[in-house]
Amino acid sequence: MNVAPMRGGTAVQDHVALAEIELCGELIIAASAAAERLSFDRIDEVLQVADERDPGDDLR
Repeated sequence: MNVAPMRGGTAVQDHVALAEIELCGELIIAASAAAERLSFDRIDEVLQVADERDPGDDLR
């Protein structure tokens, strides 16, 4: 990863912000390729979000 140097010769990296920007870019690409609005399931797929809940959790 290349980081632009700031004045004074120091470089700043904000890995969280860069990850968020990358995820936003993925959503923009998916939305522009879709014929209609993205469903919540499609958004989760694009963002690689997995439901880690145990199906039996609702019964406890």
